[in-house]
Amino acid sequence: MGKNGAKRTSLTDILQDGLSREAGHGSAAEEATIKQSLLERPRFSIKARLTLMFFVFFLISAVVSVAAMFMLSMINDRVRFVSLADKFANEIQSVRRSEKNYFLYGSDLTEVRQHLDSAYVILDQAALELGHVVGRAEISSLRDYLTSYQRLVDTFLVLGGGAGFKESAEFQQKAQSLRGYGSKLLELSLDISRKERLLISNTIGKAKQVQIALLVVLLAFSVFIASYISRHIISRLGRLMEATQHFASGNFLPITPRRKYKDEFSHLAIALNHMMFELDRRQNILVETHKLRAIGNLTAGIAHELNNPLNNIILTSEMMKDGYQDWTDEEIRDMINDLVTQGQRAQQVVKNLLDFARESETTMEYLYIDKLIDETIRLSRNQIKISKIEIREEIADNLPPIYGDRKLLIQVFLNLLLNAIDAMPNGGVVTVRVEEEKKTGFLSIHISDTGVGIPSHILSSIFTPFFTTKPTGRGTGLGLAVSKGIIEKHGGSIEVESRVGEGTTFTVHLPIVPIPA
Repeated sequence: MGKNGAKRTSLTDILQDGLSREAGHGSAAEEATIKQSLLERPRFSIKARLTLMFFVFFLISAVVSVAAMFMLSMINDRVRFVSLADKFANEIQSVRRSEKNYFLYGSDLTEVRQHLDSAYVILDQAALELGHVVGRAEISSLRDYLTSYQRLVDTFLVLGGGAGFKESAEFQQKAQSLRGYGSKLLELSLDISRKERLLISNTIGKAKQVQIALLVVLLAFSVFIASYISRHIISRLGRLMEATQHFASGNFLPITPRRKYKDEFSHLAIALNHMMFELDRRQNILVETHKLRAIGNLTAGIAHELNNPLNNIILTSEMMKDGYQDWTDEEIRDMINDLVTQGQRAQQVVKNLLDFARESETTMEYLYIDKLIDETIRLSRNQIKISKIEIREEIADNLPPIYGDRKLLIQVFLNLLLNAIDAMPNGGVVTVRVEEEKKTGFLSIHISDTGVGIPSHILSSIFTPFFTTKPTGRGTGLGLAVSKGIIEKHGGSIEVESRVGEGTTFTVHLPIVPIPA
């Protein structure tokens, strides 16, 4: 036994190591290839892209700010010159009033000279600060007219006191020239002020247009940045999230490169691929381990189920062999009957095992579940009467048909019904309820009992082959395993709920198939 056990252990280890190495080599090579394809692309990180885009955004914002400052500076210079032009015009108007008083009322020209000096100061200030804005030609023209006007005023101041000067032709000629220069100065100053106001209005209009244009460009670039972030970042995150969902559902498809450049997401994709390949490798090892464990459990179950009848057969045969002459005919007949019974028990174990292992031929047809339930109850009627069981049927009307094998489905329902009866040794109620699940397109068959129930710690093992809670000799532990295989072969599923002391409910889901016209 020790040697055999050692051989089995080493064989299991060899199979596990071989499967692990085979899965590991394949996944490792594929992982390395995909990793290389992800890393061999030129690098253009998302950080660099965002930095570049925000730098461009900053440049556009800076251009907008500089343009606004430049426009404001121009408008401020224009406003200052208009203010100086208005002051100059006011001084010229004061000069003209003093001039008028001189010619009409003979007042002194000293006041005229004071206003002229103020006008000179304003004109020099304009030439010094704003000559590059309004043009030196205009200031030069004003200065020429102002100089000519001042010379005439000086002439009047020098000759004004002479006898008969005001009645001379020279006085009239110079007075006419003085009025002309004064009028021209006032006209030029007012014209310059008007032109500058017009320029200010035009500059403000252009500033608005430039600002609107730059804001439109800024808005377009902002939309581009948002679109880029959505397309290159959020979409990439969505793809990685979709890949993780595939991994969670068991779809181990690696993330392959789609873009020209690699970035931070490339390293995240490599990490996710490594996780996926590792999960796939571990799952393969786990599946193979479970297979080996299932084979071990199956072998142990077969050995256990066959060992008892074989031991009885051997013991009875040895007894017959050793004391054949001493046994009466009736005793020999009892021993032979015992041999037949134990042989039939072993044969039943083998038959159940073959039913579980092989694919039997099926005859698929349209079936109505209410008729199958009625036939199942009719087959178990004697057992129901003996066990003092009450059957309650809650079957909905006008149920749609299913498509399946009549004998196999009756075998499933009969097995579930007999299990329910065995769970109630002192009698009870079995409820068979059938309803349509319109949202899922399935029929649900619920078989409930009021028996002893199944403990929660073994509830997950009841569909395992050769697992049974019945006493030795009363069950092989293959009934529920075979039933589950039959239901899954029909595209359905079987579930169980149980509470100790309250009862158990088996629920079978079978797909509805419409009858073609």
